Amino acid sequence: MTEFLKVDDGQLAYDVAGEGPLIVLAHGIGNGRSAFRHLTPSLVEAGYRVAALDMRGHGESSLGWPSYTRTGVATDLAALIRHLGGPAVVVGHSFAGGSATIVAARHPELVSAVVEVAPFTRVQKIDVGGLLRNARHRRGIIRLMGAAMFKSIGMWMSYLDVAYPGVRPADHAEHLAALEAELRRPGRMDVVGKMGQSAPADAGEHLAGVRRPTLIVMGTHDPDWADPETEANGIVAAMAPGVGGVAMIEGAGHYPHAQYPAEVARVVLAFLGEQAVNG
Repeated sequence: MTEFLKVDDGQLAYDVAGEGPLIVLAHGIGNGRSAFRHLTPSLVEAGYRVAALDMRGHGESSLGWPSYTRTGVATDLAALIRHLGGPAVVVGHSFAGGSATIVAARHPELVSAVVEVAPFTRVQKIDVGGLLRNARHRRGIIRLMGAAMFKSIGMWMSYLDVAYPGVRPADHAEHLAALEAELRRPGRMDVVGKMGQSAPADAGEHLAGVRRPTLIVMGTHDPDWADPETEANGIVAAMAPGVGGVAMIEGAGHYPHAQYPAEVARVVLAFLGEQAVNG
């Protein structure tokens, strides 16, 4: 059941399932909280209370926010955690991975641990060599940039085709149809364009300040990077020693939590179990 939280600049939609320590899930650009529909049941079964958020300008959350940056979304995450009685494990995908970084650095009292799935957390540089060598990366970046620059639904849907290599959920076609219908609502692709062109410099400058245990989950076939594992390791290297770790999901693209939810749940729950053991 959808619940709503009013904050200064708008209204956030979210839902909650389960009982136990709090996990807050934040999806990436052009998606909604249903992006975690296959991951949430495993987290609930493991004894967590799981809140999935529609980011500002997405799903049932309102439009008309003054900014669509990672910092803005981080303030929304902080507000939701306070409302639900944190602290929380913050799981952020793609764009929201950067927001998870920011909220953990700015509000460590609200965050017990961080999981960033395929995160855009550092300023990206065009890898010309990688684009030439890696056809999957080339196809993905062309479509991703086109969708952001031209606010093109067609380019975004074409990008998603590349971003899910190989295995796809049984309900994938229905999910994509619902996403496309959502993006055709007035103003929604404007948000995708604004977020897509928002550089993650605000997240990158907070990496060194994160002190909560952090796991970077990356698919080996993620088209957003020529070498996804190198990107994941680069994020960890920008953190203080011992804070971050990496889990690679073999064969996954940019949506490992949808393609391989059981494997993602396994590495996330193992990570959280280690933090509980280590205090």
